[in-house]
Amino acid sequence: MKIGRIIGRVVSAQKVAEFEGLKLTLVQTLDEKLEKIGDPIVAVDNIQSNVGDLVYFETSVEAAKVFETFRTPVDATVMAIIDNLNIEI
Repeated sequence: MKIGRIIGRVVSAQKVAEFEGLKLTLVQTLDEKLEKIGDPIVAVDNIQSNVGDLVYFETSVEAAKVFETFRTPVDATVMAIIDNLNIEI
């Protein structure tokens, strides 16, 4: 499980057919203290998140598992909007 914050949208005039109708988002990866880790990544968003939302996302093979065809060319997918996060540090 990876935590991130939606920091923007990616607009593309042309994309592969499997992405038709899907939004592309810019996600900043966060650590357990909600501090930035590394550079933002582009993720497919089929849950209608908004800029500023705290989200759970997956990368690699797991990112494609939410699509009907497992061969969808995706490296990262937003899986859920986080409503509440409780961490004991």
